[in-house]
Amino acid sequence: MKALEGITVVALEHAIAAPFCTRQLADLGARVIKVERPGVGDFARAYDQRVRGLASHFVWTNRSKESLALDLKHARAPEVLARLLAKADVLVQNLAPGAAARMGLSFEALHEKYPRLIVCDISGYGDDGPYRDKKAYDLLIQSESGFVSTTGSADEPAKAGCSIADIAAGMYAYSNVLAALIERGRTGVGKHVDVSMLESMVEWMGYPMYYAFEGAAPPPRAGAAHATIYPYGPFPTGDGKTVMLGLQNEREWQAFCDRVLCRPELAADERFSSNARRTAAREALRAIIADAFAGMTAAEVVARLDDASIANANVNQMADVWAHPQLQARGRWVEVQTPAGAVPALLPPGMRDADQVRMDAVPALGQHSEALLMELGYTGSDIEGLRAHKAI
Repeated sequence: MKALEGITVVALEHAIAAPFCTRQLADLGARVIKVERPGVGDFARAYDQRVRGLASHFVWTNRSKESLALDLKHARAPEVLARLLAKADVLVQNLAPGAAARMGLSFEALHEKYPRLIVCDISGYGDDGPYRDKKAYDLLIQSESGFVSTTGSADEPAKAGCSIADIAAGMYAYSNVLAALIERGRTGVGKHVDVSMLESMVEWMGYPMYYAFEGAAPPPRAGAAHATIYPYGPFPTGDGKTVMLGLQNEREWQAFCDRVLCRPELAADERFSSNARRTAAREALRAIIADAFAGMTAAEVVARLDDASIANANVNQMADVWAHPQLQARGRWVEVQTPAGAVPALLPPGMRDADQVRMDAVPALGQHSEALLMELGYTGSDIEGLRAHKAI
């Protein structure tokens, strides 16, 4: 039996944050009923067509769910939702600010009718405060949280290459829902979870914020290199690839000079005799390292670094990650079905094998509408009536 088998989650969700949360609940065995707008569905379905005509974000965050195509603004929708929520354990929503409350789906309104229901609201800025109604997208929250100011080069800031603010909020929503289920097991009562994308990202910004405590200068932007440790970052090799390496102490610096650069005299060079001095002289040291690496392939550089016990990594492209030997060796890829056929999917971190986790299909829009409505007590003629009135 999977950890959340028997738990039912109703998801009024779109984009990434809430779908990522609920997909992880589904991974653990929860039944996730995803309510989508008829005709178009979750707008993330249309972000791109990179997975055999399906959207990459959607395939990633929506496996193992049932899709109910229901117009939430239709007069018949509250009745359908009421039947759903009567059997649900968790409601997760990331609709526009205030939309759920206007539909009578605030925690306060629902708690009276369904005292065991856990309600998880995911928003850009939280349920109150002066920014409550402000629109919030991933890049905007990366900016508002200060994250963008710390990444990029000295000349220009940069955003993260994936939806890091959405992912952070989805992870905190997921962990808080799990905690709320444990709490309900003790008290018998549901609770309200209010997850803010801003607060999720600011939590992740703890190091640079404390580094700049009480008006101190923030960490300098250093591209893919470490801002305050050197050498710690990417270095080109002779075959056009890039190797990432990182030194942490003087013992490693000595080994790096002796066994990687084959220039033991550098260890005694006053310019590089401490991390602070190496950081200050990073341009001169970078030129020395780049010159040494220019005569080697990436594989040869990695071999020397491994031999010297220097931490390192390949700067992989996406194709390299799909074929990563470590993931292959540990059997981390399994197949999941989609409306466009089977695609590989990564086993959730922490799960040892596929038997521990639910890895079911990515649903087509409205694929489960009829079966779900019949389960809720609607007859065939009722369903045809809902369809005729464009409620589903």
